[in-house]
Amino acid sequence: MRSGTHTVFRDVTTLALLGFVAIVILVLSHINPPEKGESESAPPGNVIVEIRWADGLDADVDLWVKAPGDRAVGYSNLNGKFFNLLRDDLGAYLDPLDLNYENAYTRGIIPGEYVVNVHLYNVRTVSALSSLPIPVQVMVSIAKDRIDGVRSQRILTQQVRLKSIGHEVTVFRFALDENGDIQTGSVHNTPIKLREYKQWQP
Repeated sequence: MRSGTHTVFRDVTTLALLGFVAIVILVLSHINPPEKGESESAPPGNVIVEIRWADGLDADVDLWVKAPGDRAVGYSNLNGKFFNLLRDDLGAYLDPLDLNYENAYTRGIIPGEYVVNVHLYNVRTVSALSSLPIPVQVMVSIAKDRIDGVRSQRILTQQVRLKSIGHEVTVFRFALDENGDIQTGSVHNTPIKLREYKQWQP
């Protein structure tokens, strides 16, 4: 009797353990580890333009970009045929974060000339005014194949200084070929105005 009780207890324990192992094996087969090189914070788009200026500085710096055969895209014209302005940062105004950052991206890579400008729209405090000229870091990246999860690659970077309210600087003009590569000798910063005014309509 006592021997039979031990046998039943051993069998129940073994079956419970085997059931637990089977559940673990089934669950593990459904867990997908992240692929190498995958980045959750990778920005969308194929041609990505980003600007940064001093965090916490109450200065409204604007990014203006232009793709081949399209109109300029900036705060008063957020979307073009190819470019979208993803973030329009107004400095500290209505912004709970200290981060000062704007970016724009294209849908696809279009061969031809691209233009990247920055413009100082406004400064709202005496401390921001005393910070003039304001250094702005400008970065351009390319992601040639988003379908295969290829991360973006930085192709151009430059720091410029905005000297006064209304100052607009052409940072980059460059041409891309059909493969998304910069054409040799195409990078320059010959000034061209991109800022546009969009009249408000009720």
